[in-house]
Amino acid sequence: MKALKARYPDAVFEGIGGERMLAQGFHSFFPQERLAVMGIIEPLKRLFELLRIRRTLIEHFIANPPDVFIGIDSPDFNLTIEEKLRAAGIATVHYVSPSVWAWRQKRIVKIGRSVDLMLTLLPFEAKFYEQHSIPVCFVGHPLADELPLEVDVIGAREKLGIDLNTQLVALMPGSRGGEVKLLGPEFWKTAQWCLQRQPDLKFIVPAANAQRRQQIDEQLALHPQLPIQVVDGQSHEVMAAADAVMMASGTTTLEAMLLKKPMVVAYKMAWLSFAIISRLVKSKFFSLPNLLADKSLVPEILQKQVTPEVLGNELLSYFEQPQKARGLRQTFYNMHVSLKRDASDRAADAIANLIESRRS
Repeated sequence: MKALKARYPDAVFEGIGGERMLAQGFHSFFPQERLAVMGIIEPLKRLFELLRIRRTLIEHFIANPPDVFIGIDSPDFNLTIEEKLRAAGIATVHYVSPSVWAWRQKRIVKIGRSVDLMLTLLPFEAKFYEQHSIPVCFVGHPLADELPLEVDVIGAREKLGIDLNTQLVALMPGSRGGEVKLLGPEFWKTAQWCLQRQPDLKFIVPAANAQRRQQIDEQLALHPQLPIQVVDGQSHEVMAAADAVMMASGTTTLEAMLLKKPMVVAYKMAWLSFAIISRLVKSKFFSLPNLLADKSLVPEILQKQVTPEVLGNELLSYFEQPQKARGLRQTFYNMHVSLKRDASDRAADAIANLIESRRS
């Protein structure tokens, strides 16, 4: 939004957006949280509400055509909107590629009908769209621009009140209630398992919001002996301060990579969702560092494998084999450089070019 405003100072932005977009003057017709659902089964519980929201947006934008509609992520929600609006003659952009290269690859047909331009954050995604003759622009990742190449570990520890000599592990079981419900207890048990082998370890957990803080506090009340510090927010500072991170799969794995942190990535979901998704996925990996490298850089622990013994052994290996952690940090530095592309400006340029070509 900032970059587009620099090109179009009088631009009006509306649709559905979060707090940072609202702070830029965005008009949101619905709270963004109403779209925050995950898995396959879970969205079905809110299906009628989601369909109503989508129908309202389609009707509004067809009646009040914008210069461009930009669907950000949420492909199951946004692609249908984009398809309807594009059929009505409205320019459409999709920012953040769906994982079409990993699963449900037939979606590429719908994407071809729905978008005038796909903006990708990762280079291998752009290659996939080029192979299918869909207009695409690799813009880089905004987080790679936002986070410095050199990590200020000392500053992060001072801010969090953590001694510089402490061996610190960040535990990040997710930002959604369902993730914390499934992964939180396993992470706390893993911390206990690790402490029996390395008693000097300390642990820190960033709570994404007040609801997750309450949920985490309730879970940790069952483990009062654990030296786990819980902080509100500050996930970047927590990861920057840590020697290693154990975390849920998701965008945070990219953040940890950009912060050059050795990590163990875990994921659990409702059994029925997993049973369905596991039959559809074509990708060898699910964590972003491994996907970017197209090889196994960090351990990925899934479903029934998520146990204290498996997680703990992988986590402690970074402390027992310091050369392994050093090599991973250098690899992550190189990957950060490859993603640092002034993403917002590149995205705004691509969108502006589309707008101007349509106007002419």
